[in-house]
Amino acid sequence: MKNYFLPITKIALVLVYLVIIAGALVRMTGSGMGCPDWPKCFGYYIPPTEESELIFAPNKSYNKGMVIIKDESLLVAKEDFITTNTFSEVNWEKYTKHDYAIFNPFHTWVEYINRLFGALAGLGCFASFILAFWHWETNKKLAVYAFLICVLMGFQAWLGKTVVDSVLNPVKITTHMLVAFLIVALQLYLIFHFQKEKVKAFVYNKKFKIVLLFALG
Repeated sequence: MKNYFLPITKIALVLVYLVIIAGALVRMTGSGMGCPDWPKCFGYYIPPTEESELIFAPNKSYNKGMVIIKDESLLVAKEDFITTNTFSEVNWEKYTKHDYAIFNPFHTWVEYINRLFGALAGLGCFASFILAFWHWETNKKLAVYAFLICVLMGFQAWLGKTVVDSVLNPVKITTHMLVAFLIVALQLYLIFHFQKEKVKAFVYNKKFKIVLLFALG
């Protein structure tokens, strides 16, 4: 299992980068409220693709937590039930986190894909943390750094929820982004700390400096 630590940690790093890219796409397309609730999306694990799925329908089965849009408001099913021919408020309660009730399938799926990448990145970071224990006797810091990354990933998930609940508060969005960069920095340091004894000193020769200056230019 020791040999799996480095590749899994690198995969987790790539996944976090993908989350950042997906987050940028969410921001660029204005899809931040594509899923108005968290962690589900309109009360579904796999979000709807058509607005008709979010409109009240007679003789339809709803599970607890599912969401519909009625009178420009989000209503949440209180329990599992099957609707009758007429709408009854008894089975529903108003979503109280915010009053944003707009469905745009493109925005919904952009935000949903962002959340999927986030979940995969979280699993990758957790796997890296577990594998770090195979190096406990020789390098305890690996487990410590990997654990810190997992804690930050959990915090990042919670922060993502608060961003949605606040209807995209700019301060929370910025904090969300900065925490993502901090996670990347810790992952890079974790990889460097693991490899530092195996990597030879790099010689910055003249050709490298020229290429570097060209790249910076």
